[in-house]
Amino acid sequence: MRADRLLSLLLLLQNRERMTAPQLAAELEVSVRTVYRDVEALSASGVPVRAERGPEGGYRLMDGYRTRLTGLTDAEAGSLFLTGVPGPARELGLGAALTTAQLKLQAALPNALAERTRHIQERFHLDAPGWFRGAERLPHLATVAQAVWDQRELRVHYRRWRGEVHRDLRPLGVVLKGGIWYLVATPAPRPAPGPGQSAAPTDEPAHAPAHEPGNGTDPHRSSPNDDAPPVRTYRIARLLAAEPTGATFDRPTGFDLAAHWTESTRRLEAQLHQDTAHIRLSSRGQRLLPMLFGAVGALALDHADPPGPDGWAEVQLPVESRHIAVGDLLRLGVEVEVLGPPALREALAETVAALATRYRAGPLTPRA
Repeated sequence: MRADRLLSLLLLLQNRERMTAPQLAAELEVSVRTVYRDVEALSASGVPVRAERGPEGGYRLMDGYRTRLTGLTDAEAGSLFLTGVPGPARELGLGAALTTAQLKLQAALPNALAERTRHIQERFHLDAPGWFRGAERLPHLATVAQAVWDQRELRVHYRRWRGEVHRDLRPLGVVLKGGIWYLVATPAPRPAPGPGQSAAPTDEPAHAPAHEPGNGTDPHRSSPNDDAPPVRTYRIARLLAAEPTGATFDRPTGFDLAAHWTESTRRLEAQLHQDTAHIRLSSRGQRLLPMLFGAVGALALDHADPPGPDGWAEVQLPVESRHIAVGDLLRLGVEVEVLGPPALREALAETVAALATRYRAGPLTPRA
């Protein structure tokens, strides 16, 4: 909208002191001709915009034309500009709103605080997603976020590990973790069957892996009340369709999204690592363990006894299933020896033997 653009132009001039028409056009993503028209509109409305010619020219506001915001310390003002991560804001459809809000705040700050915020923005950049991860397609994120805000039920088409399902959900919140967006929701109540009708069928698999994040199978409840509907987690990138049903709902009394997520994450991590591998690590393996196993590996090292005279250390490492543990431990190569449990040691030995047989046989003859 033009009114929003005029406000953004005004705030840019107030924050940057002097900007050329091409610079303003680039910031506002409009043509230079549009900037000329917008500047004329601002001047006509009484805003004292001055045009200066020459190499150092451009547009600027007459001295003294700015608002003030008092009561913030240097640290408080600077921290406000570290809270807005632009990538997630854009994905939620709030990129322009975030930019405008920051411009408004910066424009209202006294000169000393405004200068500090500019220094922080020049020196610190927040990049939330992890390395080597392409951006997920999130065509339904804005719809989900609006439904959370409006407390409106959603009808979703969702891709699970065993296939596609349809759900009516009551969206309670949206969470961004590790660059991945999740929807936290409860199932919408099914209408009671009428006389002579059977209950509506469910497409919920009888045995779904509750440990798979975002699979819509999170069994953890936000309330100890067993009669409460289960609060489940859905990975938003797996939504194939999402549309409001028109029905509204009341949020569960006392539901705390942050507290639920923290507890759900804790239980998920406990479920993931139900077994323990007794391993020996070389000095290089000890350096690799936190790199390959993250916080779990680092914590296991912290609780391990000091290395022996040969530099090898015995570590109790939490692991998932035997099959997954074999693949994970193979990444350590010759820097690890599994001491137990016997079944894991045997499985690893069988895998290594099969690999040795394959590679000793020589490469396959390429097809003509």
